Amino acid sequence: MPPATRELPMRIRLPSPGVGRAPGGLLRSLVALALLTTAYGCRAELARPDAPTPWPAGEARHWRWQWQLTGPLDTTIEADVFLLDPVRTTSTEAAVLRARDRRLVCQVGVGAYARTDPDADRYPAAVRGAAGRRPGTRWVDVRRWEVLAPILADRLRLCRGKGFGAVALADADGYAHLSGFSLEFDDQLRFNRRVAALARSLDLSPGLLGDVPQVAALAPDFDFAVNEECVRLRECAELLPFADARKPVFHVEYAGDPDEFCVTTLGYGFASIQKRRELDAWRDACPDAPGPGGTGR
Repeated sequence: MPPATRELPMRIRLPSPGVGRAPGGLLRSLVALALLTTAYGCRAELARPDAPTPWPAGEARHWRWQWQLTGPLDTTIEADVFLLDPVRTTSTEAAVLRARDRRLVCQVGVGAYARTDPDADRYPAAVRGAAGRRPGTRWVDVRRWEVLAPILADRLRLCRGKGFGAVALADADGYAHLSGFSLEFDDQLRFNRRVAALARSLDLSPGLLGDVPQVAALAPDFDFAVNEECVRLRECAELLPFADARKPVFHVEYAGDPDEFCVTTLGYGFASIQKRRELDAWRDACPDAPGPGGTGR
């Protein structure tokens, strides 16, 4: 991805104050603005970045990629694609990677939120569900698009403002879990498609993280997929709608021998690496992938 040299304005809309004391809605919006401009590390006035370069058609096994969500960011990793936390990643780190022609993908939770998220207070009680798959997270009611859309739009604008060109939508499978809501398969499809369209409207290439049972239905709506442990779970064939459409599948295994699982995933045309579950900087690339595969870099 060509390095982006300009950044996107946040476009935060505040309601007009009424007479007398500020209404609760205005106060919540002011708090949200403060969170986005301080805790998220965003600047209030940012120039719009160039539109992201489309993913070139071709087998993903020709891509080198890195997924890091914890620990100090290692910008020296020899990878073409970096999947990162947009809150932890600084604008300076993103600029360093873009200057090296790295493609930046932000990971954004869309069907759940964490109590430590800077915007956690923006989720009203009515959309807060049961505990999520990770400690401190909760599923949200994805049927309430009118409530979630403004929150998700600001999360995506944060990514674009820091120079990310793509987004991996995480926690996009609440229907398959005890979410606290009666979510149906079609409810999730509708929501995931809406978020993908929202990402495109903000010049972000949408990717699907997980949600393997819906891949066949959603592959036309997304530009790439991110998968965890399809070899261990024997689910790799279910990702073929992406590979057959010449869309990248970025795959990770947390256990096993890369010399063994890479034979399987390279045959499918996936870009595969091994990581620790904490998703720190360590990485072991498939031996047959281009670049320093198998070095742990």
